Amino acid sequence: MSSREHLLVTGGAGFIGSNFARLYLSSNPRARVTVLDKLTYAGNRDNLADLERSRRFRFVHGDIADERVVDRLAAQVSCVVNFAAESHVDRSIEAPDAFLQTSVFGTFVLLEAARRHGHRFLQVSTDEVYGDVAAGSCTEADPVRPRSPYSALKAAGDLLALAYHATYGLEVTVTRGSNTFGPYQHPEKLIPLFVTNAIQDLPLPIYGDGLQVRDWLYVADHCAGIMAVLHRGAAGEIYNIGGGNELTNIEVTRLILDRLAKPTSLMRHVVDRPGHDRRYSMDSSKMKALGWEPVHGLISALAETVDWYRQNEAWWRPLKTGSPSPCAASQAS
Repeated sequence: MSSREHLLVTGGAGFIGSNFARLYLSSNPRARVTVLDKLTYAGNRDNLADLERSRRFRFVHGDIADERVVDRLAAQVSCVVNFAAESHVDRSIEAPDAFLQTSVFGTFVLLEAARRHGHRFLQVSTDEVYGDVAAGSCTEADPVRPRSPYSALKAAGDLLALAYHATYGLEVTVTRGSNTFGPYQHPEKLIPLFVTNAIQDLPLPIYGDGLQVRDWLYVADHCAGIMAVLHRGAAGEIYNIGGGNELTNIEVTRLILDRLAKPTSLMRHVVDRPGHDRRYSMDSSKMKALGWEPVHGLISALAETVDWYRQNEAWWRPLKTGSPSPCAASQAS
């Protein structure tokens, strides 16, 4: 990949996308990034405030489902990295049509533009497409078994991207990340919700018995993994990016409370969500073969994340007023 690469990063004002744009620009001093984001509730231009001063960065407010906007931008870049997605499982249960529009039709529009302009295309996805994993860990060869509208539509976008490689020869790669946490994550997701609730001495709502298992991945490690696939991944391949930190939601909650010196009495068990997956687990051997592995330990990364939210109340307090029902103990990344 050329050091002068110009990326179109869709959904780049969101949590992982903004962290990726920051890492990519700092790691590639001659490269450029154009972010396209619709700025829905999960997209926040403040996430990119430090990048706005750079001549190598540009922000465009727009929808990936808008063919004219996408084609105009695709003509100016050399590669597309698609983070754009409605990402909250609860919201997908309440209003799946928005997820269909973004994850399927929006991905189609991006793929068509990449095909017209001959660009590489990286689809950023999630471990949730594999569904509930009772034992062992999923490899990239395992079938997808999504169990929520969110994960089903993400899987559809993945398969569409891979079909464009098989049918049209488009240079496509797909990454599937495990539950990601870190700075700039919207406070509807488990870790930022529980951190900010605990700071406010509000209850921490835990679905069911709280023994759901998730593999936690620090956002800087996730972004480094995506960049490794962008640099060295093979066209037509899927890459699992897992943190190797499988913990129950109860265990994560206790770590948060310990860091904030808050009592466990803040924990509240609430009625479980329909179709709630019990466990996610991925085998990331293929990523390690590319030379990537996580470098941030869970405990230290979680402590840094808790401290970031504690120090940045001006960022998250306005967002909480627009959050859905605060039952977020199963979050997607």
